[in-house]
Amino acid sequence: MFHGTGKDGDGDGLAHIENDLDILYTVGNYLQRYGHSEQDIKAALWNYYHRDLAVLSIMNYARLMKQYNRLTFDTTSFPIPKGYNYSYRNTWGDARGFGGRRIHEGTDIFANYGTPVRATTFGIVELKGWNKFGGWRIGIRDTYNRYHYYAHLNGFAEGIEVGDIVEAGDTIGSVGSSGYGPPGTSGKFPPHLHYGMYKDDGKSEWSFDPYPYLKKWERNTP
Repeated sequence: MFHGTGKDGDGDGLAHIENDLDILYTVGNYLQRYGHSEQDIKAALWNYYHRDLAVLSIMNYARLMKQYNRLTFDTTSFPIPKGYNYSYRNTWGDARGFGGRRIHEGTDIFANYGTPVRATTFGIVELKGWNKFGGWRIGIRDTYNRYHYYAHLNGFAEGIEVGDIVEAGDTIGSVGSSGYGPPGTSGKFPPHLHYGMYKDDGKSEWSFDPYPYLKKWERNTP
């Protein structure tokens, strides 16, 4: 790990890749070689990962932890508030035809136009705008390096921008039927929220089934 530069962080004489203190001490020593300013830390992260997204994500986590003065953000919320009609089932992996054969990387939650869409976790707005597949969509990355993708929106919450910190339960937009064409295309399918989740290991990103998380959040959201 770290190209043989592992350090003993807990004084047991070993530098072990499954020991949190050893990992933390190793990372600290690596970063310290570059300096202590924000730019120094960015340079160190870039030289390790050689990937802009990895650097951006880590710096955003630090900003989130600094703002709230804590390390864990386990509060979650179901994306549709209680009191609104909605329905969904597990649609991850289903076939999709628009734009060529592909699988459905998410769960569709059907609801009426204008139904509020909420952030499911604390995180940073990483992306906002139009995509020909997802229409008006917004992407939020949480502190577990999971990317939450909200698509086919009717519009965005007022004032929300890339780089903003959001909390679980914050309204980020509303349900629509946008997508499958150039900017402004809408109505090619019933209104619904496409909700996807992706994981990143610092070098690549992949989708995984969000349905079990949605069921859990639905049960636990007051």
